[in-house]
Amino acid sequence: MALRVGQKAPDFDVVTSDGKALKLSGFRGKKNVVLYFYPADFTLVCTRETCGFRDAYEELAGKDTEVIGISVDSDASHRKFAAEHNVPFPLVADESFALAKQFEASSFLRNLLKKAARSTYVIDKKGDIAGVFQSELSAGHHVDGVRELVRKLGA
Repeated sequence: MALRVGQKAPDFDVVTSDGKALKLSGFRGKKNVVLYFYPADFTLVCTRETCGFRDAYEELAGKDTEVIGISVDSDASHRKFAAEHNVPFPLVADESFALAKQFEASSFLRNLLKKAARSTYVIDKKGDIAGVFQSELSAGHHVDGVRELVRKLGA
């Protein structure tokens, strides 16, 4: 069954690339959460997308929203990527594809390529999926869509 707007988001319990424990349910009642899956650190569109979320982070955080980036890259790659691009939010290494599968950011072809699909979920404070953005080549589609939806959630 496809994840869709209005459904409860699947919970997860992970460790971020900087060693902090992170549970989706820990945000419930406190913050909206933006989960964005991207194929790889240091690639053109992924870097543009991450920097877009970095540049919007203060605005999103001011609207009770946390951003979490997820790819199959290692923690070491994430730490280097975050340092090089001044990423203020957590990155999660999903080397087993567990989160990508749970959030349907994978497919047979993607698994063969060892890359997650570019998918972004906005999860509201109740833990429900409020928005889904999918576009492989347009980082702006994800960042702009998230900003607009988070504005509406705050209204």
